[in-house]
Amino acid sequence: MVRAILSCCRPGAGAVLALAAVVACGSAQTTPAPAPATTPAASAAPAAPAPGQAATSASASNTPVWLVADSAGRTVTIALQVTPGSSGGPALINGHHNGALQIIVPLGWTVQWDWRSADPSAPHSLVVMAEREKLPLEGGREAFTNAMTRAVTAGLPAGQGDRTTFTADEAGWYWLLCGVPGHAIAGEYLGLRVDPEAKTASVKTK
Repeated sequence: MVRAILSCCRPGAGAVLALAAVVACGSAQTTPAPAPATTPAASAAPAAPAPGQAATSASASNTPVWLVADSAGRTVTIALQVTPGSSGGPALINGHHNGALQIIVPLGWTVQWDWRSADPSAPHSLVVMAEREKLPLEGGREAFTNAMTRAVTAGLPAGQGDRTTFTADEAGWYWLLCGVPGHAIAGEYLGLRVDPEAKTASVKTK
């Protein structure tokens, strides 16, 4: 192409100008266009937790919602409720009977309980007594000062309750039982362990 243009032009400055034009044209054709600026891709949003994940994490602990432990204050607060048993069975304390649930309290901690009866079929009560070979026929002397509801043997009717506070100052195994005659031996009791090795209050099922 350059040779054809040079052959058509006069020697001299015209040829030089023509050659310059060709070189400029070729440079314009071969220079690649700048690549368009790319927009950075948006960062991916964090994955949403799988359904039930939070609930699983919250329930991994062996502390139920009705038991609140304060390790700094060395205090545990327990909400207890008596409800009717099924098919004529013993009344339930927080859904359990026959010592199937054990509450563990560190030695020297203060225990505060809020007890209430929701069983219209019979009166009920609660008292802490030391474990023996046999369950008592009725409630007797409490293992810790003030560790009992009002009217231990007479019981309280449905809709009534009692609050009490005591110090678990002696290690050992105890019963949380109904003091109304015949109720404990029928199965209306839970276990209580005052443990010198425990760091906080908790529960376990047998």
